[in-house]
Amino acid sequence: MKLITLLEHNAQRMEDAGLSFGHGTTNAFDEAVWLTLWKLGLPLDDLDGVAERELSGDETAAVNALVDERIATRKPAAYLTREAWLQGVPFYVDERVIVPRSLIAEPLADGTLDAWLSADTRRVLDLCTGNGSLAVLSALAWPEVEVDAADLSPEALEVARINVQRHELAERIRLRLGDGLQAADGAYDLILCNPPYVNSESMAALPPEYRAEPALALAGGTDGMDFVRRLLRDVPAHLTPHGVLVLEIGNERQYFEDAFPHLGPAWLPTSAGDDQVLLLTREMLTELVQPPKEAQEPKEAGQ
Repeated sequence: MKLITLLEHNAQRMEDAGLSFGHGTTNAFDEAVWLTLWKLGLPLDDLDGVAERELSGDETAAVNALVDERIATRKPAAYLTREAWLQGVPFYVDERVIVPRSLIAEPLADGTLDAWLSADTRRVLDLCTGNGSLAVLSALAWPEVEVDAADLSPEALEVARINVQRHELAERIRLRLGDGLQAADGAYDLILCNPPYVNSESMAALPPEYRAEPALALAGGTDGMDFVRRLLRDVPAHLTPHGVLVLEIGNERQYFEDAFPHLGPAWLPTSAGDDQVLLLTREMLTELVQPPKEAQEPKEAGQ
């Protein structure tokens, strides 16, 4: 059987099984390509070069068995391959963390964030780091910075450590355990955060592939903003005077604007749209947490 024929066959099988995608691929055919080329040890970016290859019976059986597992378990493919890619960079992944797919990686890698930074940018915090992918991408993008990668989950930090070591960045990335900004160490020029932001109604409707991921990293409460409220309240104290916060909120823009009606963030363009990732300067955030002027300046007695 030719490889392309096997791909088409297994893509149809996954389509018929009603699988959900979004953990590195967006459709059944691309998922079949990923699983097949990975299982056969072939280059993942050269389908055209191997599409007409004749497969042995053993090769065909091995690929089919992996697709069988994908259908039976409904686990994201990355949990089966133990690897995922973000901006072309490979990362180890397993069930201790969500599969890396943060849209923050796009403005980070394409240089969009550079306009908001300065020549003095030296400290970056990747909050809710998960498997450490944004911390690694930050260190690769800006060789002069030091990065703290923080998470509430000790298990997630174990995975992050694997990726920090894999990319030989242990001297520049520190792993920090703690709940939100409790893990922070001083002030940062840039804080990146892909927090749990999925609202409770959406959490209840997630397909099995997403429910296979740690709920701790996804669930954001009734409106998805539980973690974000705490973050925006406390984050000014952890930003340098010209520091910025880059925050992913996915499809929750309406909930975000309802929760913070007086904020006017900069929305960063991504492949998923211009309303998924936002940027806030320290000045914007400070205005949010300051009390009204009349509360700061009480009138004298009798006035």
